[in-house]
Amino acid sequence: MLRFLVLLLLGAAAEGRVFERCEWARLLKSRGMDQYRKISLADWVCMTRWESSYNTRAINHNRDNSTDYGVFQINSKWWCKDGGVSKANGCRIQCSELLADDPTVAINCAKTVATQQGAKAWVGWKVHCEGKDVSPYIAGCGLEHQDSGAQLL
Repeated sequence: MLRFLVLLLLGAAAEGRVFERCEWARLLKSRGMDQYRKISLADWVCMTRWESSYNTRAINHNRDNSTDYGVFQINSKWWCKDGGVSKANGCRIQCSELLADDPTVAINCAKTVATQQGAKAWVGWKVHCEGKDVSPYIAGCGLEHQDSGAQLL
């Protein structure tokens, strides 16, 4: 029984923090993400839904041997250093910092990416959010009055 509990707790710790949609939307708003680089709050929530399902410890290994990290799926090739194929470290961080339960580093790095490339940097946004009604992503969160259309740089 004790062994089962230890395994259960280890599995939960490996999963990371998975935000509830409205909790995530309110956090992003409080961190200045609404209309950051003219990307609406609803677009940020839509993007992170499709990139990581709001999971701070999401990891995706890509065919080019780079890795996407965290809730925003920040790529190791250009934005952080992980000892792999990193060619640049645009956010000046270790990729592992993007996996923290506290998403502060990830949000700051996402702002850096958005400043340089806009929302188009994220495939999840291009496929699932661009040109679509993204208002349902903040519906029922007390934030519905927000602009739901992203304008790119």
